[in-house]
Amino acid sequence: MSATELEAQASAAWAIPEQAAGILHGLRVLDLSRVLAGPYCAQMLSDHGASVIKVEGPAGDETRGWGPPFHPDGTSAYYHGLNRNKRNLGLDLSTEAGRAVLSRLIAEADVVVENFKTGTMARWGLGYEEVLSERHPHLVYCRISGFGADGPMGRLPGYDAVLQAYGGLMSVNGHPDREPLRVGVPIVDLMAANLAFSGILLALHERRDSGRGQLVDIALLDAVVSILHPHSASWIADGRVPRRTGGAHPVVAPYQVFTTRSGDFFISAANDRQFAALMRVLGRPEVAEDPRFADNAARITHLDELAPLLAELIGARDGGELAGELIAAGVPASPVNDVGTALREPQVAHRGLFVDTDEYRGVGVPISFGRSPTRRPTAPVARGADTASILAGLGYDESEITRLGSEGAFRSS
Repeated sequence: MSATELEAQASAAWAIPEQAAGILHGLRVLDLSRVLAGPYCAQMLSDHGASVIKVEGPAGDETRGWGPPFHPDGTSAYYHGLNRNKRNLGLDLSTEAGRAVLSRLIAEADVVVENFKTGTMARWGLGYEEVLSERHPHLVYCRISGFGADGPMGRLPGYDAVLQAYGGLMSVNGHPDREPLRVGVPIVDLMAANLAFSGILLALHERRDSGRGQLVDIALLDAVVSILHPHSASWIADGRVPRRTGGAHPVVAPYQVFTTRSGDFFISAANDRQFAALMRVLGRPEVAEDPRFADNAARITHLDELAPLLAELIGARDGGELAGELIAAGVPASPVNDVGTALREPQVAHRGLFVDTDEYRGVGVPISFGRSPTRRPTAPVARGADTASILAGLGYDESEITRLGSEGAFRSS
């Protein structure tokens, strides 16, 4: 078969129902991951035009059952938020037949994203360092793990909240007189997904010059340590262990939550001009001249005195009215919206950050460009929904697909 014929055949395996839009149009991504960091990374690639095939094992991605709530098809909202715009192939990779199909897919992929337990791909004869880097030198291979593949804790499993604890993040989240708190979103997994997305794009950029792919090695540990600023910078500077400050900022004041008549309210008066404007709006301009509060360092030192004073003044106000006055005066402030309120905000709609159509309802694409469009989002599909068409695109005929099925390649639990 000629190179042109091979290219045409490969394109059929990675075809998507509608013409892909976006900067990554034509990029082929094999998503072997599950749960959050890997699937979210692959979804971001798909948002920008990549053709993504998600491979799910016999039990499927376990997040399909993480609910309630569930969508009408029985799939969890959690899974729906991480797996849009992907074709889906059901494979049992514990079988030789399933691994043969996987090997054929890898040969055509530009990018592989996986978060198996470290060593799993090598055990299947498809380890990147041992096999794939030489067999497919063009391949960009993104491996996401908890602690990395080596070192004292290498190969150990990692979970978002465990890494929040181990990596120091949990120690600075919460109130000083209470236990440490897990951040209310899986921030470590989400950060790892964004690092993986960035790392893949960097490797693809380098491939244009070298002609070779490479390993993109992402660990949840790396992700959590990377977001410890400014606490890490402070400890490095003076050795003092950062403490929990509740809703307040450790080095800027006032920068915290207060309570108005209508609910919780956040104010950021991050410089002296903003603090003076805040006190004018609150009817106490002389407070900005008080030596205890005259600059940020003084305000941090005397925050235990400043915070109650502000709380009394702010507590008498309506949050919506106060927000309007403060923003007009150049002071960043906002009521603390719940998630539903935030998604219905007019500015969120204006930015396309909430999509609500007959075809898809979910959070929109958070990266916008001046010229390049992004993919129109489509809902996730059932496990194995595209198995037959993907295999046909790979060149398997009906008898071969039947044989693979008899050998357990597509087994579901």
